[in-house]
Amino acid sequence: MNIKRFDMLTASERDAAYDNTAAVSNSAQQLMDFEERSAFLLTQVACQQDLRYGPKERQLFDYFPGKRDAPTLIFVHGGYWQMRHKNTFRFVVEGALMQGLNAALIGYTLAPQASLAQIVQEVRQGIAAVSAHAVKSGANKHVFVSGWSAGGHLAALCLGCEAVVAGLGVSGIYDLAPIRMTYLNRALQLTEQDTDIYSPMALSAVEKPFVIAFGTQELPQLKSQSKAFSEYRLNLPGCLLPVSGADHFSILNDLADPHGALLPALLSA
Repeated sequence: MNIKRFDMLTASERDAAYDNTAAVSNSAQQLMDFEERSAFLLTQVACQQDLRYGPKERQLFDYFPGKRDAPTLIFVHGGYWQMRHKNTFRFVVEGALMQGLNAALIGYTLAPQASLAQIVQEVRQGIAAVSAHAVKSGANKHVFVSGWSAGGHLAALCLGCEAVVAGLGVSGIYDLAPIRMTYLNRALQLTEQDTDIYSPMALSAVEKPFVIAFGTQELPQLKSQSKAFSEYRLNLPGCLLPVSGADHFSILNDLADPHGALLPALLSA
């Protein structure tokens, strides 16, 4: 749906178009399962938890050491820039660890305590800090940045970071213009200028590989965001990757699975 047609919807219809929690009936159960799996992973592997990259409460990252001289996978959580916590999503790095990669998750200050500009800057700082820590810990200098939902948006904006060699957006947001017209903007307070500066589809495309993944059972607007961004990046390295049967939450199981489609697509992009 293009922006003009989206503008013609009622306010409640626009809100529903991006309300993933309401659209997935068992979303609360899935998130609880993520919490449990993440807690269990900490009992099975080494993890340096809550390493600080800045002075604010959420400016922390977790680092999971893998094989020496291996690259590092960074994951940025979602929650529409105003919800969720990195700790819930630690389980997603299990597949990367099983393949010998190093892995990290970055936290960041949420809206409305931080503007989107501040959030983007924090995540970029986090990537730099993880990269330096990884190399110091024996990893090579290559970083893959990944993110889910709002984290997919942040991953796309951070593709140009110096250490990053490729990226993965999972169910990401790449055009912020519709977000301004939903309930989500009460916390974000995005302006039209913000949509121009911080929408990946409004910026010059970074010529590094970027895998754009979405679940076939997602809301139409989420699928449209991924498809439109893939068209925007036409002829650039990467691919559009539909995950059959996955909803906005269950798609993360594919990333956590060493035999899933997402991680191999990213590593070979």
